[in-house]
Amino acid sequence: MKTIKIADTAALAAAAREFIADMGDRTVVALHGEMGAGKTTFINAMCKELGVETDPTASPTFALVNEYRSDTTAELIYHFDLYRLESLDEAVDMGIEDYLDCGAVCLIEWPDIVDPMLPDDTIDLTITVEPDGSRTLSWQ
Repeated sequence: MKTIKIADTAALAAAAREFIADMGDRTVVALHGEMGAGKTTFINAMCKELGVETDPTASPTFALVNEYRSDTTAELIYHFDLYRLESLDEAVDMGIEDYLDCGAVCLIEWPDIVDPMLPDDTIDLTITVEPDGSRTLSWQ
């Protein structure tokens, strides 16, 4: 198990860089954590580190997916918030398989409903809120 401690928001950029470096060729990240743990905040930090400068990043709770483009590499990044999905069929209807198979970075909040469809090399990233308010990232 790999871990990164995030003491405060000032440590987010370094944590995102460290996590991205560990991703290797893997492109799908399933983010787990309680409501308010910082999943969207960490995704925002990752997007900035991946070169998203001109697109504001925000949780796609109502749109289900936001598309960003890296200003440095022109690569696409997809940010999913599947909290509102009620079935795997809804995910299929929105075209989740096409996104997962396209080779772009896919960052998925609330991924449990699509777990059966996730690639074998998906990174399951858990964000845990510590008693002191810091966060711990953990993954395999």
